[in-house]
Amino acid sequence: MRTTRRSTMDTITITKDNFQTEVLKTKGTVLIDFWASWCGPCRMLSPIVDQVAEEHPDVKVGKINVDEEPELASQFDVMSIPMLVVFKDGQKVNESIGLVPKEKIVELIQ
Repeated sequence: MRTTRRSTMDTITITKDNFQTEVLKTKGTVLIDFWASWCGPCRMLSPIVDQVAEEHPDVKVGKINVDEEPELASQFDVMSIPMLVVFKDGQKVNESIGLVPKEKIVELIQ
């Protein structure tokens, strides 16, 4: 499933079923946004993550709803959301917890 955005880039909905293919087997950079619909800071961060996705087409951007994917949230020790995790060539290389400005997200994916 993909969420629709205004641009031609899509943010991928990541689930336990597609995590291996979309994240671990991807060559290059993947930014994952762990979020929940009831989380105010998550709702504020989401459009910023979408902007980063639009401005960095070389980075795959995925979103994981922690309520729908508790196994993935547990696997990455998600205790607070929003939480951003960066993978490069299938390896976790960076993370950020809480509402952060766009500049910080860009730094994370560099």
